[in-house]
Amino acid sequence: MHDARELISLGDAAVAALARRGYVLDLTPIADLLAARNAAIRTGDEMRAESKRIAGEVGKAAKSGADRDAVEALKEQARTLKDRVRETEEEADRLSAELHELMLGIPNLPSLDAPDGLSEDDAVEVRRVGTPPSFETEVRDHVDLGEALGILDFGRATKLSGPRFAVARGAGAALERAIATLFLDLHTRRHGYTEFSLPTLVTRETMTGTGQLPKFEADLFATAAGDRELFLIPTAEVPLTNLHANEILDASALPLAYTAHTACYRSEAGSYGRDTRGILRLHQFSKVELVRICTAETSNAELELMVSHAEACLAELELPYRVVRLAAGDMGFSAQLTYDLEVWLPSQDRYREISSCSDCGTFQARRAGIRVRGADNTRQPAATLNGSGLPIGRTLAAILENYQQPDGSVQMPKALVPYLGFSALAADGTPVS
Repeated sequence: MHDARELISLGDAAVAALARRGYVLDLTPIADLLAARNAAIRTGDEMRAESKRIAGEVGKAAKSGADRDAVEALKEQARTLKDRVRETEEEADRLSAELHELMLGIPNLPSLDAPDGLSEDDAVEVRRVGTPPSFETEVRDHVDLGEALGILDFGRATKLSGPRFAVARGAGAALERAIATLFLDLHTRRHGYTEFSLPTLVTRETMTGTGQLPKFEADLFATAAGDRELFLIPTAEVPLTNLHANEILDASALPLAYTAHTACYRSEAGSYGRDTRGILRLHQFSKVELVRICTAETSNAELELMVSHAEACLAELELPYRVVRLAAGDMGFSAQLTYDLEVWLPSQDRYREISSCSDCGTFQARRAGIRVRGADNTRQPAATLNGSGLPIGRTLAAILENYQQPDGSVQMPKALVPYLGFSALAADGTPVS
């Protein structure tokens, strides 16, 4: 969320920056609401001071034995002013709420480091790591492999919940658990993150704090029990970041590095039929998330560090991938700069997104009320960052496809063997030590 005064101060520069995202910024209603709110606040302050002065005169007049009618006139004037003060405060609150609602719908300003463009085709490749495998036989996708091995069951998932759900069984469920544990061990033991176990149902205020609401309500699953409204999280970024909502953090304690493995839920309302086959785009999936909270001055360096942590997961699994910097118009609503990690999927003969790591600057912290107290006791909005480290389902799909063998078996990455207790799955799905 932006500070309205700062956005107006930026003027044409803010308009041009948001145009890079394909967003048309009209500063006029913002300036009008801000001016009207400030005028109402000033008027209220002036009338409150006048009311206080008249109340003092009432007391003096009563003590001095002034004419009763004169005293009553002063009292009536004081009552009238008090009513007008209340009305003016209500007007100021109404204008503040209207301005706040307007500001909630404006996306973050893109960094100058984000390339121009509005789609994934405009991303700039930063580096490639690893060599995609070559196959002498026909490549099978993770759906065919998973069903042939007996570790993925899409038919029964559909029976339970409808389309875009998956069931993992036996070695498939063990593989999911092993992947998540490996990632958590990497992030907590090597990268210094603190692990959390979190609620996956959160309030509207929590969703608003990280930018999912109000703009993306159609993409969320909501629940209602009595008079309670809760939302299923689309990512652990939401509760992890909001752990410090409306708090003041000491700068000396930063950066904070948090991680969690949770179920995630997305309606995929805007996906328009993409990736309907398999586990690349499900309504429910699990993911290990990374969140960092720091000062605004250090967020760029923190983003590079977070990207390296996400890359370490792919390196451990020896999966080929590339890193791209997303175009300004293809980034998430709250991001000012985003790197995507794309893993190689042999069945598609291309790299596909497996992690997004974003620097949100102070945008989310302003919404959530997360501030930093400096050494000089000044308070400034914190900076927040988030990234996938990594999603479990997409990682499983990449392992099946990249490690498939001509006989239908699938080797396991060496890093997972200690967690699994087996090094391969035979063509019939039997674990092989």
